Amino acid sequence: MSNAPGCLYVVATPIGNLDDITRRAVAVLGAVDAVAAEDTRRTGQLLTHLGLRRPLVSLHEHNEDQRTVALVGRLQAGESLALVSDAGTPLVSDPGYRLVRACREAGVAVLAVPGASSITAALSVAGLPTDRFLYEGFLPARPAARRRRLAELAGVTCTLVLLESSHRVAASLADLAAVFGGGREAALARELTKAFETVRLDRLDRLAEWVAADPDQQRGEHVILVAGAEAAAAAPPALATEAVLAVLSEEGIGARQAARIASRLTGEPKNALYRRIIGTGN
Repeated sequence: MSNAPGCLYVVATPIGNLDDITRRAVAVLGAVDAVAAEDTRRTGQLLTHLGLRRPLVSLHEHNEDQRTVALVGRLQAGESLALVSDAGTPLVSDPGYRLVRACREAGVAVLAVPGASSITAALSVAGLPTDRFLYEGFLPARPAARRRRLAELAGVTCTLVLLESSHRVAASLADLAAVFGGGREAALARELTKAFETVRLDRLDRLAEWVAADPDQQRGEHVILVAGAEAAAAAPPALATEAVLAVLSEEGIGARQAARIASRLTGEPKNALYRRIIGTGN
């Protein structure tokens, strides 16, 4: 391997099973001058497993601005560094963007060392279309903001990919079923490549009920994949419209704005929706 001086390597690491590390990643991690890691303790455990000893520098969302200047300086001085996240491919819902951007602006070489990713792993086993997909990442933590964002995403026609934490997966699935319609097909991929890996393809309402009823399915890291609007089984129009109106009402959105949003999401006439909202019937 040619380990040119002054190069930042963006290195993917396993998302669970440590045997998923690539031979190139091992070679790079063993050759660089230091490893910039989101969690130095977790990366230290990985390096120990690989039989490697390298200096570690913490780089996470709270210190990336301050550390970037020093790291770019080291790279410009001729050192080579590896950038890793907790797991998977760095910069995908992980810190590192500022460092990579600063390296590009400073003329420092940045090379990808590809490997594991929970996103592509989930897509490969979910059983949903993969020719087009939209990666949304984590939904907003607050319920009101989450439902507003889901209302904006309801009409997406390709497979939607979301990440979710153990604390919010049940609530997010319930909101998905309410906003998108319970009949929309979706898959939940949990703890991929780990001992308790679970992948289930079902309707959103059934997935939401299953996770709510089983605390074990709320543990670990989750990828939620939702079929695109055109590929989803069509729910009865009246039921879909009522679900949209209910969410907009919960968020305290005014009647005229709610009618405009609901019209765009359901295709029903704006004026008719407005009359329904204010209770004047047909």
